[in-house]
Amino acid sequence: MNCRPLPPLLHHPAASFLLLFLLHLLTAQFQIATTTDDTFAHTFPNFDPVANSVDLSTFNDAGYSPGVLQLTPDTSNEDSSSLVNKSGRVFYKKRFTLWHVDSSSSSGATTKQVLCFNTSFNIDVFRVGNRTPGEGLAFLLSSDLAPAPPGSHGAFLGLTNASLNGNPDNHFVAVEFDTVRQADLGDPNDNHIGLDINGINSTMTVTNLRFAIAPVVNAGYTVWIDYDGVTRQLHVYMETMGYPKPASAVLKAPLDLRDYLEQGFYFGFAASTGTKYELNCVLSWNLFVEMITVSEKGMPPWKIGAIVGGVLLFLMALVAGLCVWLKTRKRTASDAAASGSSALVLGALKSLPGMPREFEFKNLDKATNNFDEKMKLGKGGFGEVYRGVLPGENKQVAVKRFSRGGTSAPDDFLKELTIINRLRHKHLVPLVGWCHTNSMLLLIYEYMPNGSLDQHLFDGSNSNPTKTLSWERRYNVIAGVASALHYLHDEYDQRVVHRDLKASNIMLDANFNARLGDFGLARVLESDKTSYAELEMGGVPGTMGYIAPECFLTGKATRESDIFGFGAVVLEVVCGRRPRCDIDGFLFLCDWVWRLFREGRILEAVDGRLGEDYDPEDARRLLLLALACSHPIPSERPKTDVTVQIVSRAVAPPAVPHFKPSFVWPSFPAMAGAVASSYEASSTRLTPHLPEGDGHVSPKHPPLTL
Repeated sequence: MNCRPLPPLLHHPAASFLLLFLLHLLTAQFQIATTTDDTFAHTFPNFDPVANSVDLSTFNDAGYSPGVLQLTPDTSNEDSSSLVNKSGRVFYKKRFTLWHVDSSSSSGATTKQVLCFNTSFNIDVFRVGNRTPGEGLAFLLSSDLAPAPPGSHGAFLGLTNASLNGNPDNHFVAVEFDTVRQADLGDPNDNHIGLDINGINSTMTVTNLRFAIAPVVNAGYTVWIDYDGVTRQLHVYMETMGYPKPASAVLKAPLDLRDYLEQGFYFGFAASTGTKYELNCVLSWNLFVEMITVSEKGMPPWKIGAIVGGVLLFLMALVAGLCVWLKTRKRTASDAAASGSSALVLGALKSLPGMPREFEFKNLDKATNNFDEKMKLGKGGFGEVYRGVLPGENKQVAVKRFSRGGTSAPDDFLKELTIINRLRHKHLVPLVGWCHTNSMLLLIYEYMPNGSLDQHLFDGSNSNPTKTLSWERRYNVIAGVASALHYLHDEYDQRVVHRDLKASNIMLDANFNARLGDFGLARVLESDKTSYAELEMGGVPGTMGYIAPECFLTGKATRESDIFGFGAVVLEVVCGRRPRCDIDGFLFLCDWVWRLFREGRILEAVDGRLGEDYDPEDARRLLLLALACSHPIPSERPKTDVTVQIVSRAVAPPAVPHFKPSFVWPSFPAMAGAVASSYEASSTRLTPHLPEGDGHVSPKHPPLTL
């Protein structure tokens, strides 16, 4: 939705909240949803029959081969009798509840719990002997933990058979990946994705795929399927293995699973072969399920109109009151009123969708030993961060206590909470909850046992200089940050600029995976905007050395300025030096590396503590990427999708001029067009090949944990 900016007087938190409530009232029909703690997650990184048979049930012709789930038989024997006319099913044994309703006749309110899920899996549909493939596989939701019915081979994909096809008592929903056209069943072609409900006559199909489901040159694919039980929407994404989740879904469908499935159901897969055959393999599977609580209360139209009219009248009165209040109140009274309004908004936030857990202050005080200095993890412009152990839960957390004076602390708290409470990405620090009591503002995050990245790169009071961060870990940290930034800029449903990318804001979990944190400066860009202006700023937000040069002129944060900060982080990690340092007469690390590149000595920039324990090709790749991201002209910096592809080694490093260009502002459109063309040409995808044999990957290119 494209929204016009609010008038300045409506920037007040209370007015903003009332406008949001009005929009929520009109669009959600008085439904208020909050996420509960009822979640489930399971990961199959591979399929070992000993480890996984406890969790999975295989039926018909499905089975295992080493590390792989075979939905139809896998054999080196090309005797057609062992491969043709087969069907198989595999289910996760746990029974899930699709919905739960609790009605209260006294109040007229109804509380529902509806299921939402996100799943991803890697598939490999292999042409045996490079023959024409057949038939296909499907991701299956079924109310019955049962084998495929007799006659479910061939066109029926292990889902149904000729006599049961379309029967509403089947109670299944499936996403099919079909490799054979069955014209009599409505198939559009022999390479399509479809949504099947109680039969294999798809209710929706997608044919304009960029790839062959069963390619001539063998390649695996990753599939992501997201279902929102509140909005009743299903999204399917598909991409070549090793690439990140695409920004756009290949299939979108309005779908209420409650119309087709019984209250209890199972997740699984199904597949079949016919007279033509293929190997239908699932290589890995991730599943995350959560129950969302939805409160509904019906109202007659006249009452809805009365409420809407009352809210509008109240807003008008509030605006008028604000005009008088802003002109007559003294600054001290203004500060107190602003704090009070922030508290009002915080109280109202409890009823908005997706809010995290609210903690009691006494528990956080106990967890941090009364905020003992010995428990302090760090301090920044927005407050201190303490380590804590939640009483009774034996769970470590990081507690961020806002300490800015005046009215800025509540505003900073609200801005950070609003942005991060719905962000979900494995390379972001997860938010656990919040607390607002007695003028104390606190955010609670998952504790990162390996601290921040800068503690492993530089000497300092909290660092550990005796152990150098290995090259493999450094490379994976950069890959993780690139993936997180791409999510914020292009994959999340709102565009978010972080505005403070630096090593101290990149946390490392127990496995040294990067987790981008500290969203105190982050802001959401409206869909029709390209930048965020900090109108009330007393200076340029951010940290010297990471701030793009144009920000000093415009005072605006953009996705391009985030890319500049990412380039500074890449240089930090590869060179083991801070972006602003005195080296060979240069004040900035970027300028020194650019000179080494011009002189053909760019690898001399690599952190000397690594010795020879790094990959020269990868080091050159990252250093060139960092210089491209550090380009003084914003339009010439690569986009996040390009940076992800470069880091994942899917495309060549960018072309970088040997002499650092001068900063020009404003940048000229001709420049922007030329640079966009050069990056478009450099980002042509290379088709990755699955490893042969035992899947061994050369140590020269360790696998990335994107």
